[in-house]
Amino acid sequence: MRSQGGHDPFDLAFEADDDFSAAQDDPWGKAGDSASRRVAPDPFDLPDPPPPRARTAPDPYVEEPLRTRAAVSPPEVSQGHDTMAPAEAASGDSSLPRITIHAFTERSRTADVIEHAARDRRMERASVTVREGGLAAAVAAYQNQPTPPLLVVECGESAERLLGYLDQLAEVCDPGSKVVVIGAANDIALYRELMRRGVSEYLVPPFKPLQFVRSLSGLYADPSAPFVGRQIAFCGAKGGAGVSTIAHNVAFAITERMAANAVLVDLDLPFGTAGLDFNQDPLQGVADALKEPDRLDPVLMDRMMARCSERLSLFTAPATLDQDYDISPEAFEEVTQKVRAAAPFVVLDLPHVWTAWKRRLILSSDDLVIVAQPDLASLRNAKNLVDLVRRARPNDAPPRLVLNQVGVPGRPEIPVKDFGEALNLTPALVLPFEPKLFGQAANNGQMLAEVAPRSKTAEAINDLAQQISRREPPAVQKSSLLASLLRRK
Repeated sequence: MRSQGGHDPFDLAFEADDDFSAAQDDPWGKAGDSASRRVAPDPFDLPDPPPPRARTAPDPYVEEPLRTRAAVSPPEVSQGHDTMAPAEAASGDSSLPRITIHAFTERSRTADVIEHAARDRRMERASVTVREGGLAAAVAAYQNQPTPPLLVVECGESAERLLGYLDQLAEVCDPGSKVVVIGAANDIALYRELMRRGVSEYLVPPFKPLQFVRSLSGLYADPSAPFVGRQIAFCGAKGGAGVSTIAHNVAFAITERMAANAVLVDLDLPFGTAGLDFNQDPLQGVADALKEPDRLDPVLMDRMMARCSERLSLFTAPATLDQDYDISPEAFEEVTQKVRAAAPFVVLDLPHVWTAWKRRLILSSDDLVIVAQPDLASLRNAKNLVDLVRRARPNDAPPRLVLNQVGVPGRPEIPVKDFGEALNLTPALVLPFEPKLFGQAANNGQMLAEVAPRSKTAEAINDLAQQISRREPPAVQKSSLLASLLRRK
């Protein structure tokens, strides 16, 4: 922890006695709990901190990201899905590097949140240890041992005592260690003083695990690193559910309707249909990149991808049985990670197989879309997928469910409401059985928006693309009659 030199033009002669005139209530304390609520006439004359409370079960609010709406009210074609905050849609989430993190907490709730965050997919490479005692315990612990690369300390004391403890920590803290402080006072003056003393981040509870993870990952963000786009994985609950058709049309809608750049990656190497659906036959594709992922750079990637439109690029599958595709999961992960630097949105069309690389891509994607039919096999498989994702991604939004081919004549089907309630998910999209429309688009090598742009199905696909991209379509500029007459001349 290094102090940041220089003069702060917005904070002249910072003095704790002047800037902090009142004690702050513990934002996680309960009413009537004198052990957790510190209120005293003199903010600098506080009693000694209470002993650490016994570790209790995780607070129910930690599980809030797992809750979904159980009631399903399906319209004729589509149904909305809970969206995330706009800030979360700016780009894909980055992971923490392989580092050691020590956390010293005072409150059991803080420890529960950090332990919950340690199981997040973005922190799988980090080693996290949570201890009790807060900032004072951290000062005592590192008297005779080196500090880790990242140290998280909690202190609910007054500003004066907090800064005093930090001065003691600075004497035993290694210069290369980053320090994150969790305090109780939401005060800009204290924040500026902590930054001046070398603290990397200051957090005030309550916060959720995902907020904590993103705060830590932001400390290791490299401004010179390539942009990381959002990765959306499309997975079918069973063969023939239409996952490729939905994935291709959504990727097309993101580029044409939302006016955003996107890359569609067809990972069904022996039977992929992306080339057929977009009427493309490139000489190279994703299989060539997977064979030698270390050679893949932006120039080679641009040569391998087919340009379908101004904004949509296509990484096609070879769709041939002349070779066996024995490719390691690490190769899939490396290639997809490099593709994410090429566009704001990367759509993965996953085949109906279960392999180590598919499992890894599903769990590492920013969004997951499950395409199913309203039958028993789809329900069972979709539930297995949803349960897997919820266990492995407790802090992420739930998968999006698309029910396709609803209303096949003469076929017994599970009602949409019952299907959604069984998964505890609200379907993001319900598409009717329209063989003529889908068949015409497939045979022509076109998307639904090109064959029938004003159809309800095409509009529903556009709505799903808007939900996934978290963007509003650009406003259509209407030309005046005079401008149209001038163009004709």
